[in-house]
Amino acid sequence: MTTLDWSDVRERIEHLRRADRRRVVFGADEHTWQLEPPLGPDELADAETQLGVELPAEYRSFVLQVGRGGAGPAYGLFPVRRLAGRWQWDGDGAELTDLDTLDQPFPHVQAFNPADGTPAREDFESDDAWVEAVDAIVYDPKHSIGLLYLCHLGCALRECLVITGPARGQMWADDTTEDKGFRPMYDEDRTPLGFARWYRRWLDAAERQVL
Repeated sequence: MTTLDWSDVRERIEHLRRADRRRVVFGADEHTWQLEPPLGPDELADAETQLGVELPAEYRSFVLQVGRGGAGPAYGLFPVRRLAGRWQWDGDGAELTDLDTLDQPFPHVQAFNPADGTPAREDFESDDAWVEAVDAIVYDPKHSIGLLYLCHLGCALRECLVITGPARGQMWADDTTEDKGFRPMYDEDRTPLGFARWYRRWLDAAERQVL
C-alpha cells in the first residue's frame, strides 16, 4: 500500500470506535473516533488557492480520501473548514498556524530553541519586564512560519506539518511551552517522520492497545 492510498483507514477507525467504548486510547474521549467528511477536489483547490500553497502530498491525499479532520494522534486532527469566507484549521492551538505566511519557507532542518540566548534576569528592573521580554522572543510568530499545526497533546504541546521549506512534508513538534523549542520528529529507524507514517504509526498503536 502506498503512502497515498488511505482506503483502509475509515474501516479501521470504525473498528476502533466499536472496540474502544471506554475511550482508553489517549485523546479518544475528545475525538470520539469520528472522522469528518473529506474535502471535495473543488474545496481543496479553493483552499490551496486562497492559502497560496499546495499542501504536501501525503496530507493532501488524506483530506481528499479520509477526512478533513477528526480521529487521529493525540486529541485528533484539527479539521480544515471554511469559516467566515476563509479556509482555516479549527481547534485548540490551530490558531498558531499563520495563514498569511503558510506559503513562506520554514527554514529549519534541525531542532532549535528560541529560548536559547534570551536576556538574563539581571538586565531587567522587574520579573514582569523580564518575562515579557523573554516571551516576546520565544513566542515570536516568525518561528512557525511555514508550519501547519495539526493536533495538540495537552499542556500546550503541539505537533505540526512543514508546508514549505527544506523540511516540507515532515512532522515537527512544538515543545515551546516546556522551554524545549521545536524539533523534527523521527520514525523508529531515525528517518524523518512524514504525515502518513505519523498517522499510521498512531493507528497501529491504537489497534495494538484495544483490538
